[in-house]
Amino acid sequence: MESLPDAIVSYILSHLRNARDVASCNLVSQRWKESMPFITSLFFPRNIFDTSKIKEHNNPDEIILKTIARIIRLEELVVYCPFSSAGLASWLAIAGDTLRRLELRMDNLADVQNSPEDSVAKLDCIDSARNLESLSLWGVLMNQSPKWDVFHYLRNLEIVGARMENHTLANALQLCPNLTRLLLLGCEGVRSVFIDLKDLEECRLDFCGNGNNSVSISCPKLTTLEIQGCGWIRVRETQQLRNLSIANSAGKVYVVDFGKLVALESLSMRGVQWCWDAISKMLQWASEVKHLFMKVEFTGDFENLLPFPEVDFADFFNSHPKLRRFDVHGAMFAALCQKNSLRNVISHGHPVLQLDSRFSIPCLEEVVITVRSPLNAEQKMNTLESFVKYARNLKRMVIKILQMKSSHSSTDDFFEEICRFRYMNRKIVQIE
Repeated sequence: MESLPDAIVSYILSHLRNARDVASCNLVSQRWKESMPFITSLFFPRNIFDTSKIKEHNNPDEIILKTIARIIRLEELVVYCPFSSAGLASWLAIAGDTLRRLELRMDNLADVQNSPEDSVAKLDCIDSARNLESLSLWGVLMNQSPKWDVFHYLRNLEIVGARMENHTLANALQLCPNLTRLLLLGCEGVRSVFIDLKDLEECRLDFCGNGNNSVSISCPKLTTLEIQGCGWIRVRETQQLRNLSIANSAGKVYVVDFGKLVALESLSMRGVQWCWDAISKMLQWASEVKHLFMKVEFTGDFENLLPFPEVDFADFFNSHPKLRRFDVHGAMFAALCQKNSLRNVISHGHPVLQLDSRFSIPCLEEVVITVRSPLNAEQKMNTLESFVKYARNLKRMVIKILQMKSSHSSTDDFFEEICRFRYMNRKIVQIE
């Protein structure tokens, strides 16, 4: 390093991020210390001030302030260690104009009983960083609308672990009109959400509670959408939506309203219970899907947990001709049947019932099947055999045996049938 020109040394050291490394470099030599003002990113880890020496003789807010004050143009600031609203305000007063990315572990939810005013003030301080392009907040209390002006340049907003209300979230989103990426994960208190962002491309929503939340989205450029914890879902413009995931582990999915999903490539449907109308509509709209993941245990209205109605095997795959990967769990696998598509065919001089010889599954390459019950074993074995027979491009089939009740009289026979099936098709079939 000593033989390198000053410009090269400054360039190398400017890529440091961890504040502890920056402090160490200041002590190496005067030459290294003079390079520190040219770093553009600072990261303060959670435990950076845990040593007793620092706690006794220094204020962490002041240490961070002095570090930031030495930097000419700070573009990224990540703070996971505890801080006060006054400290944050002083940092942003110096670096707010140049900051492009800000990530803060707010800890507001833990501190609200001790200092509710400080929790609110922390959120309001962010308004000083007028040119932010990315904002990430952890542990946010938003029981009041933030006192922000409009963030015209903000493209990415991430809020993880938050307690908020419908109107406070709505007001915050209105102040970020040009977002392209929105993540709201582990949010409490929200019951109804409306998102209207003209440039939004990626959206991930995860709401805590009983799963009875509702969400309405109007984002014409949306390509990726993940929703967890909502029972009523409406998405108005879906022409560019390519990846869609809907899950509700705490409640039930009652209503979905998407319209034709012409560009959809990947669809994931998960949860304990969905109304059958919601399932059938999603499958109908997603006729162009290439990857389908289904892990819904029951259907039925209101409190009634019911099994899936029968789903015709041939009709299902004729309706999804581009399907390449099919990951299906218990209930949906048990529902697949062929009796409505069987035809009388003469084979070796005898009439037999089988699918039309012209039927095929043209694009399917991988199937992952989770089996949880030995009931209707013959129907399930017919389905497995049909995958191998009619999916001409099938390269891999994984059969997962999950929590199957060994006390049932037919369990051993069914498992032997699966093992025999695996042996006959050992090049593509495996059992987990």
